[in-house]
Amino acid sequence: MSQTRPVFYVSDGTGITAETIGHSLLTQFSDTTFIGERIAFVDDVERAAAAAKRIRDAGELHGTRPLVINSCMDSRITDALAESGALVLDVFAPFIEPLERELGEARQRHVGRAHAIVDFDTYHRRINAMNYALTHDDGMAVDYTDADVVLVAVSRAGKTPTCVFMALHYGVRAANYPLTEEDLEHDRLPAHLRPHRHKLFGLTIDPVRLAEIREERRPGSRYAELETCKREVAAAEALFRAERIPTLSTTHTSIEEISSKVMSTLGIRREMF
Repeated sequence: MSQTRPVFYVSDGTGITAETIGHSLLTQFSDTTFIGERIAFVDDVERAAAAAKRIRDAGELHGTRPLVINSCMDSRITDALAESGALVLDVFAPFIEPLERELGEARQRHVGRAHAIVDFDTYHRRINAMNYALTHDDGMAVDYTDADVVLVAVSRAGKTPTCVFMALHYGVRAANYPLTEEDLEHDRLPAHLRPHRHKLFGLTIDPVRLAEIREERRPGSRYAELETCKREVAAAEALFRAERIPTLSTTHTSIEEISSKVMSTLGIRREMF
């Protein structure tokens, strides 16, 4: 029987590091449902105490011990978080001691150091990539000349969060195009996608899961009906096969895994700080 556990991603910065690592870990446990919340900029003991109260309250509400994925650098903050009674996992702990031994140097516990920008050119490329993803989201702009990748899928199959993740973490200029019912009536790619075939990657999804997602967005609509979802997914997959577009199902795949598969398949280099 599936259980539900609250999980908190706590950081003295934005929380992206803690959340990314936490998601990668938690996807290994499919019998548990996780309710996640990010608590960012916990950079002093007072904020840590407030976070601990929120975490403790969540544990009492759900009747179970919460999980905390922590990337705060100050041990006093970590100690305050532990007062919540949660299982607190320090994302850096497994690596610090071996590195200290190897480098002959003790870690310096500066708040925010783990999240500092060390390469402004890389930072600006990522910001520009994020702007690109937002302006080329959901077919809003269809000039893909400058795109590194164009994700193609039916509505609500996971295109937008994947594009944002690739932009924010790797500086990838990712656009996405939603296949409409009109597009799916034909057995060819829409005209504005054809010149960029080498940049295309198709996403698909289980129709039942798609219907659940759409029902949350537009309850009781034809858009969310299971038969609609079955028809659209089948047509999209047939199009991908006919056009020989690489494809991945997002049904049980994390955004991190989707992004990695897209980039490796298309030969897109990962940009690291």
